[in-house]
Amino acid sequence: MQIAALLSGGVDSSVAVHLLCEQGYKPDLWYIKIGMDDAEQGYSCPQEEDLEIVQTMAHKYGLKYEVVDLQKEYWDNVVNYTIDKVKRGFTPNPDVMCNRLIKFGAFHEKAGKAYDLIATGHYAQTEIDEMGNKWLCTSPDPVKDQTDFLAQIYDWQLRKALFPIGHYMKEEVREIAEREHLVNAKRKDSQGICFLGKINYNEYLRRYLGEWEGDVVDIETGKVVGKHHGHWFHTIGQRKGLGLGGGPWNVVKKDVVRNILYVVKGYEPIRAHCKEFPIHDFHYLTPEGGELPEQITFKIRHTPDYFEGRLEQTGEGAYVVHTDRWVQGVAPGQFCVVYDKEFHRCFGSGEITV
Repeated sequence: MQIAALLSGGVDSSVAVHLLCEQGYKPDLWYIKIGMDDAEQGYSCPQEEDLEIVQTMAHKYGLKYEVVDLQKEYWDNVVNYTIDKVKRGFTPNPDVMCNRLIKFGAFHEKAGKAYDLIATGHYAQTEIDEMGNKWLCTSPDPVKDQTDFLAQIYDWQLRKALFPIGHYMKEEVREIAEREHLVNAKRKDSQGICFLGKINYNEYLRRYLGEWEGDVVDIETGKVVGKHHGHWFHTIGQRKGLGLGGGPWNVVKKDVVRNILYVVKGYEPIRAHCKEFPIHDFHYLTPEGGELPEQITFKIRHTPDYFEGRLEQTGEGAYVVHTDRWVQGVAPGQFCVVYDKEFHRCFGSGEITV
């Protein structure tokens, strides 16, 4: 069994390698380079430190390691996807596309096709049903579960995916790292976009889209209550960072053509919530597994919380999601990730179009 293990420099992927070695495997270690030159881009991307950790892991376990340069693929695909979406008023998720197009996509083309399995440090599990179909399943750690970030990978990518730490809680992973004296046992988790480190997201957008001053309008009264520097810096459901007094204020609508942000005042205003919304282009992780059930659970963002709901099919890959609870901040461009009633198997995701 030939296994490639993707290391980021973080504790999760390092513990994944330890567990594989403990089971008798000898994975080849790969570090994916996607950040441009740090000084040139003005980003804080600790690639040198990451590589030192990868080298230390390789030496500790007697494994081979290599660096694969996917900078062009990342910037041509993930960055362009993100910039195009926000420019058109949507709320994209770069991490979702990074998994689909880079970790399990471009890496496969460059090196991964030589391996039977691709191991990562994601908090997710898989299972095989009685028909031999492979399913993506949730982690027992509700805070760290990353199935939502994996819900757009292709079925062939899922078949090759291996998640050695998926059945652990985060604190258990830390305990393993400390017990085995891994060099990054106490390293903080990355809070950046995909592999890119501690990027300020607004600076990331400003670099590509600049600024464009526009009005912030109270949707209830029609009065201008402030100014903003470009609709792409804001998303539906946003409450913080608006710079408005007398709040709280919630972004509830964008006029992309006229560059207007519409807001509503209040802590839980009805205009900032909904109980149904459409999704399109639903992507099935396990297409052989049959049709989607009517009764589901779902997420619209990366949080520990999920909603119970019902699917109503309206076309090929198109559905309306219904729920009895008010959902705050449903934004076009987000992915609605769909699970079974038990919030165990992940069926896939579709893009919100409201």
